[in-house]
Amino acid sequence: MTQEHTRSGYFFLILILGALTALAPFSIDMYLPSFPAIAKDFGVEQARVGLSLSSFFIGISAGQLLYGPLLDRFGRKTPLILGLLVYIVASLGCVYAGTLNSLVILRFIQALGSCAATVASVAMVRDLFPVKENARVFALLMLVVGASPMLAPTIGGYAAAAFHWHAVFIVLGAIGLLLLLATILWLPESYKPDTTLSLKPGPIIQSFWTVATTPQFYTYAFTGAIAFSGLFAYVSGSPQVFMDVYHLDGKTYGWIFAGLSIGFIGCSQVNSILLKRYESKQIVPVALSLQGLIAVVMAVGAWNNWLGLTSLLVLLFFFLCCMGFINPNTAALCLAPFTKNAGTASALMGALQMGIGALAATVVSLYDTHNAVPLAFTMCGSSLLAIAALFSGRRQIKTTVAADKGSAVLSH
Repeated sequence: MTQEHTRSGYFFLILILGALTALAPFSIDMYLPSFPAIAKDFGVEQARVGLSLSSFFIGISAGQLLYGPLLDRFGRKTPLILGLLVYIVASLGCVYAGTLNSLVILRFIQALGSCAATVASVAMVRDLFPVKENARVFALLMLVVGASPMLAPTIGGYAAAAFHWHAVFIVLGAIGLLLLLATILWLPESYKPDTTLSLKPGPIIQSFWTVATTPQFYTYAFTGAIAFSGLFAYVSGSPQVFMDVYHLDGKTYGWIFAGLSIGFIGCSQVNSILLKRYESKQIVPVALSLQGLIAVVMAVGAWNNWLGLTSLLVLLFFFLCCMGFINPNTAALCLAPFTKNAGTASALMGALQMGIGALAATVVSLYDTHNAVPLAFTMCGSSLLAIAALFSGRRQIKTTVAADKGSAVLSH
């Protein structure tokens, strides 16, 4: 850090930054077990509730592009505080949502607020800690983020069972309030506002265009985003599949969701070990090919009604394991060519990831076939399209800039 900190102060700061980073994933995962109750209250098919998840993804995608320039222009804390206030108000609005359409809109606004926490926390790590400590700090943050898919659905399932689905958004609002207080009271301002920075559309668009037209960026950005959209399809479609098709209750679904997430989190840690022997560009095609094979088997099995609950869980587990290798390596390769525009590249990568993920989640939400076919086919399509994006895009890259093996990439 820029000054000496006690050991307890160091980890307290990490805890606040980690909690800010985990706010968006927690907001996604916590209300998944409530899908049946929300559908019943609003008188709609359960698959339609997934539109409120898609709108959240769209809000995150748009928000990342919005907050990057604001955090540089006005410092870190002011946009962060305003974003958390928006998040708290939107969370309370979700409690009183009277229709599915109003919930969809409020979830979009809630996502815009949560984006401030995600983008600011990553920027503050770069501000507050020396470069040699960044990898270690990001690894600690990843552990906090990784715990969210294991904790959030379980907590959400019990809260909804005890107090109905409205309680989930009360809890999220309370979390937002605690983070707001922690930000005001204990989080230091880490960046002096840059009054010379232009917020006019022209310079901002030019910066994004420079990044977007770099072959290594668009190859691995689209490959990673399309592949990662399979995870968004899983998050959106799994409540209907597990609770409607296989008739599991919300609590059981929460535990299954937590268990499957271990594959993604565990393999992302194994990936760090593999990088000592192999380069990111070597790992990506192997992991992507394996994921494509698993997805094809899952799609064929779903179409022919061959999949029982156990076989589906096994296939989903290994699909998510592959994602643990694909996501960090494509993200690292995206950012590797950039020094000056690293922040812009990170924001654009995140926006693509969330935007394409929202599209996949929407596709799953539009079908209510009372089987796993829409989920399996969307996940299969995402894997096969990602393979096509990788092998077609690599032809345009003259020289691949290697990702720094000592760095850690925090992906949302």
